Amino acid sequence: DALEIADTLDRERREGRSRGPLHGIPVLLKDNIDTADRMTTTAGSLALEGSHAPRDAFLAERLRGAGAVLLAKASMSEWANFRSPRSSSGWCSRGGQGLNPYALDRTPCGSSSGTAGGIAASYAPAGIGTETDGSITCPASTVGLVGIKPTVGLLSRSGIIPISATQDTAGPICRSVEDAAILLTALTCVDSRDPATRASAAIADYTSFLDHQGLKGKRLGVPRKVFTGYHDATDRLFEEALDVLRSLGATIVDPADLLHADDTGAAETEVLMYEFKAGLNAYLAALGPDAPVRSLEQVIAFNDRERDRVMPYFGQETLIKSQA
Repeated sequence: DALEIADTLDRERREGRSRGPLHGIPVLLKDNIDTADRMTTTAGSLALEGSHAPRDAFLAERLRGAGAVLLAKASMSEWANFRSPRSSSGWCSRGGQGLNPYALDRTPCGSSSGTAGGIAASYAPAGIGTETDGSITCPASTVGLVGIKPTVGLLSRSGIIPISATQDTAGPICRSVEDAAILLTALTCVDSRDPATRASAAIADYTSFLDHQGLKGKRLGVPRKVFTGYHDATDRLFEEALDVLRSLGATIVDPADLLHADDTGAAETEVLMYEFKAGLNAYLAALGPDAPVRSLEQVIAFNDRERDRVMPYFGQETLIKSQA
């Protein structure tokens, strides 16, 4: 429907009506964000192939109201990389391996890799990813884009296939900080379906905070245990980036290693497994009686039946642990 929607928006503009800076702009959505149209929402899983959401996610409603054209669902890591600890970033049973458009043999990184890859390849100027732990920031940085993981509760999560009620959030992935600020402005609003947004005060325009001198006087800590020591070339680029920050007026506190930076994250993973089971079961149950699967248990059973198609490279150990 994209061309028909675009024609309608062009006609509005010719008649002197503009919905704002997103009027007529095509936007990519990660394939875990509901749209009540002919596009499916599957989290990259064949278990949800053909699943149509009964209503738009709140952020999809906001984008339509702002005049954006929801151009496509972008491929993603299946179940947002929460199917197996041995999963491949960007791979899903519906679409295969998503690629890094700048280096086709390198990782696209993170479960929002299809959104980031589509923007980096110039299929669209802006997109929406989701993040629990690195799924916006990693693909954005890997393909040279701007990604923002907002504070949980700034943007609504209703109508998004979940992992974690305490960590999930959607966020913009764009070519510039200004574009990300424009998208963030359109998305921020209180949603009665997501109690976490109650403290989310609508900002009239995030672009009003853009400041080329904004780093002057800022103190930035460098947790070297996290960022350096993996590859010599990467370390050189990291040092060059620190020099740029210094040249723009930032005070670099180096090192500023975090006490628990080397923790394995076992406690976090345990929390995610509890939250994923509860959140996914609630999401699937709300799809209605025609949904292809209605629970995490049914997803696991589908994957076992379709093992050759769904699990050619890695299993579903995380799903099984979460169900338990």
